[in-house]
Amino acid sequence: MRAPVEVCVFLLSLLAPGVLYAMNNIPALQEPLPILGVGMVVLGSVLLLLLLAVRHKQKVDPLFYVFAVFSFTCMVGLTNAFEQDGFISGFMGFYVKMGEPHLSTAYAVMTSYWEGVVHFVLFLTMIQRMFKGKSYRSLGLLWAGSAIAHQIVLIPGVVIGKYGSNIRPAFWRNTPFFLVPFWAASVLFSRPREMPVVTADKVAVEQKKSLLSRPLDLLLSLLLLGAIVFTVFRGFVVLDCPLDICFTYIYQYEPYLKDPVGFPRVMMLVYLFYALPLLTVFIYGLKTPGCSWMLDWTIFCAGALAQTQWCHIGASLHSRTPFTYRVPTDKRWPIIALNVLLVAVPSLLALRCHTNPAYFMKPVPKGQTNNGKKKN
Repeated sequence: MRAPVEVCVFLLSLLAPGVLYAMNNIPALQEPLPILGVGMVVLGSVLLLLLLAVRHKQKVDPLFYVFAVFSFTCMVGLTNAFEQDGFISGFMGFYVKMGEPHLSTAYAVMTSYWEGVVHFVLFLTMIQRMFKGKSYRSLGLLWAGSAIAHQIVLIPGVVIGKYGSNIRPAFWRNTPFFLVPFWAASVLFSRPREMPVVTADKVAVEQKKSLLSRPLDLLLSLLLLGAIVFTVFRGFVVLDCPLDICFTYIYQYEPYLKDPVGFPRVMMLVYLFYALPLLTVFIYGLKTPGCSWMLDWTIFCAGALAQTQWCHIGASLHSRTPFTYRVPTDKRWPIIALNVLLVAVPSLLALRCHTNPAYFMKPVPKGQTNNGKKKN
């Protein structure tokens, strides 16, 4: 009897700490170029083992290899988080010193926890559903949003922050991890979504309701409006707006925004130029019936903001952030509440869209029942 594929991936991922420990104790592998070379060889070996593990399968979804290889790197990230927080030692010292020094920052530590726990669970769940013939599209979009948001903050943050003058060859191993999530997202968006069939009468009834007669949607619209205002405000703050309110906020409430590591500044700009348009069109989608794209993009956005806000909140409180850039103790709870709210709004919106999607669906022919499934 063969072990389930997700179990094979799990066991293979557990080899990551052993590989890191071996490299940390072989001096010849601790120079910048050998680190990059060995890293690529290890990932290539992982891919080869995965090919052997599924060779008996007639047809394998190409996204399986993405999820499985990324699962291995999740364990690398979790090992880094544990070492930087002092739980273990002797695994990542060589890599942080000669490979990617920014991995010792609070932002990178929080990212490593997110990848090692949330992404890892998502990967194993999606692989399990994949080989059982079940849909994993929504979970995939959640991961894609999270992964893309992480990469578009990480790479520019390293380049423009204080580690930009100390970029080593190993940093460029991030290139495939930057590009692949975009490809995976395009594949997932192009696949038909699977959702319950709703009768034409019910769709018509829901779509005739105005925003004022849908209290939940009205509340979500107001919360989205608040998130937009907060996003614009913090964008102005990191752009050194001379208004007194911006000056007061960055020095007395969120000094982490001016941390020279660069990640918080890039994150606020990503919010301003990418999250802001999405939040705006979501208000339109709540007001206009039949916007079926809401069912996908709300999940994508929820994943993106959950990842970035986890890293932002955690890093602004973490001991690896210099004391002068941490959130002041007397302002901690209001700032945490505001940042948690920025996560909660898109998450609640995504949940609302998927628990009662009738308002966002295109009308279906009469005669179909609520018990079936349809491709939309």
